[in-house]
Amino acid sequence: MSSHSFSAHTAEEDSRNESIQIYVNGELLPKREAVVSVYDSGFMLGDGIWEGLRVYNGKIAFLDDHLDRLYASAKVLDFDIGLSREDMVKALYNTLDVNGMTHDAHLRLMVSRGTKKKPFQDPRLSIYGATTVIIAEHSKPSGKVKSEGMSLFTVHVVRGLPNSQDPKLNSHSKLNCITALIQAQKAGADEALMLDPHGFVATCNSTNFFIVRKGEVWTSSTKYCMNGITRQKVIDLCKANGITVHETDFSLFEVYGADEAFVTGTFAGQTPVVNIDGRVVGNGKPGPVFERISALYKQLASS
Repeated sequence: MSSHSFSAHTAEEDSRNESIQIYVNGELLPKREAVVSVYDSGFMLGDGIWEGLRVYNGKIAFLDDHLDRLYASAKVLDFDIGLSREDMVKALYNTLDVNGMTHDAHLRLMVSRGTKKKPFQDPRLSIYGATTVIIAEHSKPSGKVKSEGMSLFTVHVVRGLPNSQDPKLNSHSKLNCITALIQAQKAGADEALMLDPHGFVATCNSTNFFIVRKGEVWTSSTKYCMNGITRQKVIDLCKANGITVHETDFSLFEVYGADEAFVTGTFAGQTPVVNIDGRVVGNGKPGPVFERISALYKQLASS
């Protein structure tokens, strides 16, 4: 199905990333020295939350939206991040400044419940406060993926019900997404298309999924997918620019007959999809609606 090896996070190689400084609990450390304890709840149990952030023209795009989601997630998991929003913003920009990054940079902000007294689940064993790590990298999305598009394979691993593990929670524990991606890669595709428990299309393993039919944009409801910030910006841009957009349940029937398909995420913005389950999407190339939305988003994110 796929003669290349792409993903929505494929980046151009950049040797400068070997000498970056990484933020670990208030300290900036060389890459090889930036470590957390083996007793850390994030390492031990996936007990933590994260945000991916993108830098355009010296500014972190949509930072307030990302921090809203981060602090809401911490409340869901019932732990104190230990940094005010203002201090978190300072930490993020300081990490960029130390690394001399102003454009085409990506930040991975991770906060776990922190180091545990003993290696067990009980959250009361995390007695030392939260662990915060910020990795800033020089990271430019691959132009080849943008021009050629990637392939998806529909997997049997579903996005679950909110009373098992809420898909809206951006937690360190991504095993259902990873097992989905493994199945897709074994099938020869780049990434996974995941259904909801009722068989409707939900999302991809690491991005939100969109199709275009007769000039109209479709995406799933947020019931079983990540409440993606890029996803919401695309919906808002469509509404503001006269592009009809549907947030609704739809099945693979609509997907296979779509004129275009693409995925959205903070890292690459929008990435075209040209093949799904061995079926060519449209004419097998990035389409005009994708190109228009990409241009509108680039303008918005850079403003």
